[in-house]
Amino acid sequence: MTILIAGGGIGGLTLALALHARRIPCRVFEAAAEIRPLGVGINLLPHAMRELAALGLEPAIRARAIETREVAFYNRFGQFIFSEPRGRFAGYDWPQYSIHRGHLHEILWEIARERLGPENIISGHRLVASREEGDAVVAGFVDGDTGAPLGEVRGSALVGADGIRSALRAELHPGHDPLIYSGITMWRGVTRWPAYLTGASMIYAGWLETGKVIVYPVQDDIDDEGRQLLNWLCEFYVPPRDPSGDWSRPGRLEDFLWACREMRFDWLDIPAMVAAADDIYEYPMVDKDPLPRWSFGRRTLLGDAAHPMYPRGSNGAGQAILDVAALAGQLAGTADPAAAFRAYEADRLTATAEVVRANRANPPDAILREVFQRTGDAPFDDIDAVIPRAELVALSESYKTIAGFDRASLSGNRV
Repeated sequence: MTILIAGGGIGGLTLALALHARRIPCRVFEAAAEIRPLGVGINLLPHAMRELAALGLEPAIRARAIETREVAFYNRFGQFIFSEPRGRFAGYDWPQYSIHRGHLHEILWEIARERLGPENIISGHRLVASREEGDAVVAGFVDGDTGAPLGEVRGSALVGADGIRSALRAELHPGHDPLIYSGITMWRGVTRWPAYLTGASMIYAGWLETGKVIVYPVQDDIDDEGRQLLNWLCEFYVPPRDPSGDWSRPGRLEDFLWACREMRFDWLDIPAMVAAADDIYEYPMVDKDPLPRWSFGRRTLLGDAAHPMYPRGSNGAGQAILDVAALAGQLAGTADPAAAFRAYEADRLTATAEVVRANRANPPDAILREVFQRTGDAPFDDIDAVIPRAELVALSESYKTIAGFDRASLSGNRV
């Protein structure tokens, strides 16, 4: 049995490593001709690190990441609302890491090539079509840059891990499957900046109606001054100029700086930090409605191809990694890929649909929404008089439970 994996992103490469650990042959086909450290920051929550650690990846991740100590919430006036420890600092058996997405991708790519052999991690191949022939799947590829035909490849099964614009998703679900714009546009970037608070704090400040900012460090000691690389985003409601969901589109400072101009806190001057960014990207927050099914015979979907969701709650990559754990386990338990795909879908389809809906309605930053609404966007004298801490804790724990990283859900290893 050889599994073909379309897409060499975080989900596809983690699946390849999980299958290799279970001695299941596989081949990865990535559309990009060259793997470069693109993108901005990403958080790996304890449920994702449980699976990555089981694959022996934690040392490589730890060497290029920051172990997140806490998440803290502030209003746009810099008044403290709520904080809680994260990862091992919160008593989990696994850490939470903040890392540059490009660095994580490099780690996965290099280790996959080392373990599986470079002949099985193939770049420059974009999936365009597939079909079943008896007990096999035939996948057709073109050059990722030029579109020139590159021929067909046969395997026992095909997993589409080819992202939000998945060719396999479009093939399995032809017709109307639009990107759905949330009404919110994000501007994201990374900045070289001195450490703030604990040096490992993730902060949320403001709210969408006036401008919300999230900041967290992803790399320590990046220069002779001992500065960190800070990942940041600023978001608010705005009609999209580009509703394509392209997270690599360059952004302009003048389009959003006004939304965080007042956030000059004693411990972090957010507008100055944002203005000093290395690069800025503009991203309309989009997702898609959950699908009724992912698996068709010997073909199935994984990660953003299966359940694209708003990038909230540090959870998009985490859900793809949980997909991997479920799928690898099912494939290891049967010689019938179609049966494994059906069981994987039964395990993950409803769970991920709930996360998609939670990210739309009640993500972790619902804490900021509640304070904004209850104060009328005015400074407060006593946060306990605005909202009891028990209610703030309940909001946070509710999302963790839906997303599968509450402590009660994380017992035992799955990969």
